[in-house]
Amino acid sequence: MTRVLVFGYGFIGAAFAALCRARGYSLSATARTAEKRTWLAGQGIDAVDPLSPQLSDIAAKADLILITPAPDDAGCPAFTALEATLRQAPRQWLGYLSTTGVYGDRGGGWAFEDQPLTPLSTEGRRRVQAETQWLSLSAQHDVAVFRLPGLYGVGRSVIERLRDGTARRIHKPGQVFSRLYDTDCADALLRSADRRRAGAVYNLCDDEPAPADAVLVWAAQTFGFAVPPEIPFDAPDLSPGMRRFYAENKRVSNALAKAELGWRPAFPTYREGLREVWRLVRKVSVIPH
Repeated sequence: MTRVLVFGYGFIGAAFAALCRARGYSLSATARTAEKRTWLAGQGIDAVDPLSPQLSDIAAKADLILITPAPDDAGCPAFTALEATLRQAPRQWLGYLSTTGVYGDRGGGWAFEDQPLTPLSTEGRRRVQAETQWLSLSAQHDVAVFRLPGLYGVGRSVIERLRDGTARRIHKPGQVFSRLYDTDCADALLRSADRRRAGAVYNLCDDEPAPADAVLVWAAQTFGFAVPPEIPFDAPDLSPGMRRFYAENKRVSNALAKAELGWRPAFPTYREGLREVWRLVRKVSVIPH
């Protein structure tokens, strides 16, 4: 039986695990809290504390390992926990979730995997370091790095923000973002495990980079919500965090993932994706933190 370890069972970890379960794979996942480990066990997943000595044995026996945690100044915490074990383990597929933030700002231009990395943010610089850590294992394992944009799906979309009144319609002329539905992301990850290339790096995103405020307006009008008032990007009360979020403007190319993995997003634009969220919105299940 194919054994899977999800290091960091969150939004994408759950979507990936669901596809693996559909194939009959054996699932293990890390969780920091006892509450979440109990919840995972109830889903038929072998839950392990990331600080437990048990983790090394599980990792050594896994066929596929997905790594999701955000790095800190020391790099990826999963790499720190697993490096010694993995350097001695049989060949495995190791998927690391990075971000398109490693490209920094492209002034609205296209970002491709072979371009120099010029991150603007602290998180982006940490991701570059973490990518380097995982790619250093490519001689021993089939390492693949995935650079992800804004991820959305049920429980994590503009629809929820419109429903609870927290949606903000910020307009910055010429600004676009790439995005990706969670199950489309999981599908690409599993295709990579099926079509392995050690040291692979893929951008994963949908086919239509679009302004965040245009997506918000479309969702409000399509699903019957009030359209929030426009907030200019130069508004004095805009938070520093929001200003940093809008500092990077790029279109992310998914051409390589399509060519190498035979992957096509089931939700190629935000319109199809948000219609799916709307269809499923009453079926949300809460994953403990």
